[in-house]
Amino acid sequence: MSYLHFDKTPMTNLQSSLWKEFLITNRQGAYCATTLTGCNIRKYQGLFVVPIPEIDDENHVLLSSLDETVIQHGAEFNLGLHKYEGENYSPKGHKYITSFDFYKVPTWTYRIGGVVLRKEIAFRRQGRFKIYIRYTLLEAHSKTTLRLRPFLAFRSVRQFTHENGVANTGYTPVTNGVKMCLYEGYPELYMQTNVENEFVYTPDWYRGIDYPKERERGYHETEDLFVPGYFETEIKKGQSVIFTAALRESEVEKMDRHMEIEMASIDKHDSFFHCLVNAAHQFRVEKEDELYMLAGYHWFKARARDTFMALPGLTLSIGESARFEQYMTTATKALDDFLNRRPISVSIYEMEQPDVLLWAVWCIQQYWKMTSPTECDERYFQYVADIIAFIHQGKHDNLFVHDNGLLYSNGKDTPITWMNSTINGRPIVPRTGYIVEFNALWYNAQKFYEQMLRFRGGEENEALANRMAERAAQTGASFVNTFLNEHGYLFDYVDGAMADWSVRPNQLLGIALDYSPLDMRQRKSVLDICTRELVTPKGIRSLSPKSGGYTPLYVGTQAQRDQAYHQGTAWPWLTGFYLEAYLKVYKMSGLNYIERQLIGFEEEIFYHCLGTIPELFDGNPPFSGRGAVSLAINVSGILRAMHIFEKAQLTED
Repeated sequence: MSYLHFDKTPMTNLQSSLWKEFLITNRQGAYCATTLTGCNIRKYQGLFVVPIPEIDDENHVLLSSLDETVIQHGAEFNLGLHKYEGENYSPKGHKYITSFDFYKVPTWTYRIGGVVLRKEIAFRRQGRFKIYIRYTLLEAHSKTTLRLRPFLAFRSVRQFTHENGVANTGYTPVTNGVKMCLYEGYPELYMQTNVENEFVYTPDWYRGIDYPKERERGYHETEDLFVPGYFETEIKKGQSVIFTAALRESEVEKMDRHMEIEMASIDKHDSFFHCLVNAAHQFRVEKEDELYMLAGYHWFKARARDTFMALPGLTLSIGESARFEQYMTTATKALDDFLNRRPISVSIYEMEQPDVLLWAVWCIQQYWKMTSPTECDERYFQYVADIIAFIHQGKHDNLFVHDNGLLYSNGKDTPITWMNSTINGRPIVPRTGYIVEFNALWYNAQKFYEQMLRFRGGEENEALANRMAERAAQTGASFVNTFLNEHGYLFDYVDGAMADWSVRPNQLLGIALDYSPLDMRQRKSVLDICTRELVTPKGIRSLSPKSGGYTPLYVGTQAQRDQAYHQGTAWPWLTGFYLEAYLKVYKMSGLNYIERQLIGFEEEIFYHCLGTIPELFDGNPPFSGRGAVSLAINVSGILRAMHIFEKAQLTED
């Protein structure tokens, strides 16, 4: 039995299985995503979802689903499942599922009387996009026929398709299959099997397919899908039939071997840690000789802040320093372009956000700590030096060093921090002025630059290091005077006479980073307040229940969810910084507490999207997972926390 295993009872209970999703990617931007029942509940789901740069920079659902029918003695048993308007489900094939396993690939076992059928899905990860779906007949006592009925969408993941007279519903025969292209501008979709089959052309639209997750998010929820007909072939006991969907014709005689090659290279899901490692790899996208990190699935792109925040946890914490360097090769191109005021030459978005440069320095600092200072100095010293100079010289359009050494940014009209939700274009949390995590990162960046300079040695570097030490000391003193309040925690932001008294988690960076301007007594005070008011089993609340505006449930329309997004919901990525701070304050006596916090996340990989961590959780019990099914900074935060914990254990031993 595999680690991610579900037997017949939960699989046939739609109240449970319908809401459990899985995701597999080809690490080139394409993915396959659906639920454990095979019933799509989001417009973003589909068996073959691929980027089509000739159209736009979004992914597109080509093959939405594939219904299987087992035929014996003229009786048809349809294994598919779709949700239609009005809580109608058809054809209810989930009742035949006896188990679902996700050891390497999603694997279903079906039993229909004396027939036992296994189904596996794998995505090709090299070369052109291709999905493999393999059916193996394990048991059968009489002649068995397998029928496969494809449901086609040919649309962006952000749109819906409906019955129309424009679609090209014709097809062209290819070896053991057909190719089709519903709309101009799209590539042809090749659908083939490794064995000879009969394609029966019975074109029709299946109307009113319903996506409950879209309704839950306050969006339109129904569409029509086109079914051109079905493929039919006899299948014998012990035989495997492989169906492929691809953008070019497959060599049918090589399908078996190619699928086995793919299967051999896939990560195992045999533990909590290995599930998160696989999730870390899923954010990787190789495009035009560049390596990008997606911020999450299914609707996020590569964003600068998320890249630098997530990169150490998704690479260094799992021993993949070479992968860190590959990501940074692309990311530093964006940094270099921004620092030299050139258009960004790579597909990394939001480089202009004022804290991106600060997170970039923190990211490089983790490489320094977890690999080699010498290697870090050779690769990244100049970037750190350029960033520090860029900020000191006031070259950023919204990041200013004031005479007190603190950074000031204007966030009144446009959100500029990770708390970036808006209503009617205006920030819901208008964090502006001296922002606590900006200045914690700034103090840490100056001290790290000083450390790099002293490592280099020489009179010139020592002189510059001394100047940096003086500047950092001024920043640190101003930080304490500005942010530390009479109740022993840190203001979230200060703008002139206005100070935000809300208890928020951003203050954790002021005590968790390698260089903190607070003394140990002050750190403990901040940590204890955060522990009492912000910590949940599923992450750190974005706002204390004692603060005004606390909205812990991320539900309702888009506007309602935006209002709650950073007003009490819990975020797993902050757990890494919280546990880092906890260990700094409580030393080895905090190990048992840290272990208990990490255990709370393991159960989550069996819910929502298998093997990964969703975007956020409600701030109140039962702390339900919400938002995107997988978020890079969350997976990174937990992996980094696990690494910190293991390192502390080794130190104690």
